[in-house]
Amino acid sequence: MDTGEQWVDIDDVSTHLKVNKETVRRWIKDRSFPSHRAGNLLRFKLSEVDAWVRKDSNVDQAQQEARSES
Repeated sequence: MDTGEQWVDIDDVSTHLKVNKETVRRWIKDRSFPSHRAGNLLRFKLSEVDAWVRKDSNVDQAQQEARSES
């Protein structure tokens, strides 16, 4: 079932969540962040990202850590 939702890249996700791209990469590696690979490219659905944020109660802590790294 195609919802017509566009695929976005890591820049769009980091802007959407107001975090650094490296934070998104770390979440993918460490915390089963919803991402899809197309060859070497990472692609995302913002609806999946938003669902992950709502589900994951530790996102606020991770964002604070990311801000302190900046």
